Amino acid sequence: MRTRFQAILSLLLLLAGPPLLAQKADSPLPVPRTLEQAEAQLQKADTLRKEAEKHYIEEEAACYQKILVSACLGEAKERYSNTLIEARKLEAHAREFQRASRRSEVTAKKDQRAAEQPVREARQQEQAERYRTDESAKTAEREQKQLDKERKAEENRKKLDEKQAKRQLKEKKRLKKQAEQIEKTSRERARAEKKAAGRAARENKK
Repeated sequence: MRTRFQAILSLLLLLAGPPLLAQKADSPLPVPRTLEQAEAQLQKADTLRKEAEKHYIEEEAACYQKILVSACLGEAKERYSNTLIEARKLEAHAREFQRASRRSEVTAKKDQRAAEQPVREARQQEQAERYRTDESAKTAEREQKQLDKERKAEENRKKLDEKQAKRQLKEKKRLKKQAEQIEKTSRERARAEKKAAGRAARENKK
C-alpha cells in the first residue's frame, strides 16, 4: 500500500515539474540578428532535439515502472513533442534569417553591379580605344616597315642596274676598241700587201 502511494506521489511530482526543455515552450523565441546568431540558434535547436529524444527515452522507461503507464507515456510524449516544436521554431527563425540574409546579399551585389556598370562600361570603352590606337600604331609601323623594305629593294635594284649598265658600257667600249684594232690591223695588212704586190710588179717588169 505504501509502495503504491509512493508511486502515485512520484507520478504527481513528475507531472507537476516537467523538464526544463518544455518549461519555456510558450516564451517568445529569439530572432537572430546576425549569421553567427542564426548558426548558434541552429545548433541550439539540434541540441534541444537530441536532449528531448534522450529525456523521452528515459521517461518512457520510467513510465513502465509506474501504475498509470498510459498517462505517464502521454505526458512524456507531449513534453517531447513540445520540445521538438520549439526546436523547429528555433530552426525556422534561423533558416529564415539565413534566407533573408542571402536575398539581401544578392540584392546588394546586384545594386553594386548596377552602380558599377557605368564605371565598367567607361573602362571597357577606354580599353577598346586603347586597343584600336595600339592596333593603328602597329598597322602604321608594319606599313612603314614594308615601305622601307620596298624602298630599299628598289634602291638595291637601281644600284644593280647601274652596275650592270656600267659593265655593259665597259664591255661595249672594249669590243669597240677591239673591233677598231682589228680593222686597223686589217688596213695595215692590206696596205702592206698592196705595197708588196707593187714592188713585186715593178721587179717583174725589169
